[in-house]
Amino acid sequence: MGWEELRMTHLTRNFGHKFMAGLHPHGPNPFVEARKRRHGHHHHATGGSGAATTPSGSSSSDSIDVTDSAVTYLMDVTIGGQDFSLLIDTGSSNTWCGANTKFKPNSSVESTRESVNVSYGSGSFSGTEYTGPVVLGGSSGLSIPNQSFGVASTAQGFSDTDGILGIGPVDLTQGTVSGTSEVPTVTDNLANNGTISTESIGISYNPTTGENIANGELTFGGVDQSKTTSDVTYVDITSTSPASNYWGIDQTITYGSSGTTILDSTAGIVDTGTTLLLIATDAFQAYQKATKATLDQTTGLLKLSSSEFSNLQSLFFQIGDTSFEFTANAQIWPRSMNSVLGGDDDSIYLIVSDLGNDSGSGLDFINGFGWLQRYYSVFDTTNTRVGIATTPNTDAETN
Repeated sequence: MGWEELRMTHLTRNFGHKFMAGLHPHGPNPFVEARKRRHGHHHHATGGSGAATTPSGSSSSDSIDVTDSAVTYLMDVTIGGQDFSLLIDTGSSNTWCGANTKFKPNSSVESTRESVNVSYGSGSFSGTEYTGPVVLGGSSGLSIPNQSFGVASTAQGFSDTDGILGIGPVDLTQGTVSGTSEVPTVTDNLANNGTISTESIGISYNPTTGENIANGELTFGGVDQSKTTSDVTYVDITSTSPASNYWGIDQTITYGSSGTTILDSTAGIVDTGTTLLLIATDAFQAYQKATKATLDQTTGLLKLSSSEFSNLQSLFFQIGDTSFEFTANAQIWPRSMNSVLGGDDDSIYLIVSDLGNDSGSGLDFINGFGWLQRYYSVFDTTNTRVGIATTPNTDAETN
């Protein structure tokens, strides 16, 4: 699976009705469109210290609250003085707007006259690349005076958001803008401008309890230690392609106290733009067998009876030297939010789903939004590594 194929399939794994549409026979059916609007934002500064929990060299950071839309997170971003709500995506790297709220150029921005085209599977956009002021977190947030961004003239599959805040590796922008080898990301520019001393992002997500709740936080340039309950376990970006082109790591997944193997040590990615926890088809089949779950035809998700749920055991993710427990409660979709996926109010659905290819492809899992809500994650460009720590949500019984 190459870079372009990954880019083409990526967005089918994330937001609202784009989520997993038509990916494979065992993938969830399109979700009901998630309402996206967030009401207000908060920007505040945090300090970070301590070698175990802060990326090396980080002495300053800025944190921005973000909104849980029930299937992904959105950030308020002001571009050229105009406000947009953008999907936060570590699995792509172009930042762009205009899908829903149309961009109105003014004297603060300048067109590069270069075309931009990015396809995401069931979604895509094309338009023109601009440069100008971008402020993360809204008009009083974290400012980037001269950021390159796309303005959509056409966009398909984005009725629920104004565009994407791409915070993946910069290499993913290659070939997307004419006349340009690659486009610096917002984190590249924050570091280059000296706004942050380490090019890293710490992400705190919380389990979903409703739509449009500002319960997440992105910290640019450091780690918000108030969100963690353990040291951060850092691992280098995997050397296995194509996962190595993304925020890719190696991990092993086992089930229960007996240590039943679900997925042997292999490469995959950590991705805010994917809603579920996706694993290779053979691993998914092993998980379904271990849990005794059945495939629900309405949602495309695995479903458990109450008695089966009472017997559901934890998954364990071996990442570096640390085993991270993913509890039974963490494995189920929030029952209060079943209507978002078109499910029955009283049913119990699992968030572990089929990636659509057998293991050995070089990208055998995607630890998505539902997984990230139970941990603190760090995406560290300076040191080419990913970090994971436990939080109070790791063993919460919120679902």
